[in-house]
Amino acid sequence: MRYLPLAPVSLALTRLTQNMAKQNAAMFRRLGAHDHACFLLDPTDLPVTLCLEPRGGHPKVSLHRHPPAADARIAGPLAALIGLVHGAYDGDALFFSRDLVIEGDTAAALALRNAVDDAELDLSAEVEALSGPFAQPLHKLIELAERRTGVALTRHEEDFLW
Repeated sequence: MRYLPLAPVSLALTRLTQNMAKQNAAMFRRLGAHDHACFLLDPTDLPVTLCLEPRGGHPKVSLHRHPPAADARIAGPLAALIGLVHGAYDGDALFFSRDLVIEGDTAAALALRNAVDDAELDLSAEVEALSGPFAQPLHKLIELAERRTGVALTRHEEDFLW
């Protein structure tokens, strides 16, 4: 990812997030006063950060090699961040084990966490929905990647840690 052009990936992630906003409008309403905050998602095992701007339900995602200023920063291994989205990991347990770091506006970070938890997102299903005729081959590729890496790339009901 060190040499990957970030603009096309940012556009693709923005499109994905905007589609998720259409399907899960309540998720962005749940952010309340934080619906215009800037959330820095920092996968500590990647050389980039993601800036998520909900913009009142019209989200934008941008990738950065150098982290921009943000209202809240949520950092941890990519697998943990994806697992949080899918409900495979308990955010409190990750935070108290120091696998997850939250800095800045903790109320905003908590609002984001609660909004994502309530939406019960499945990132793989969202990507597949946008991939048209490539959905089935992509699904098989995602399943293979999930088995090989052990990373929760889909939402599985049996994975929930409540």
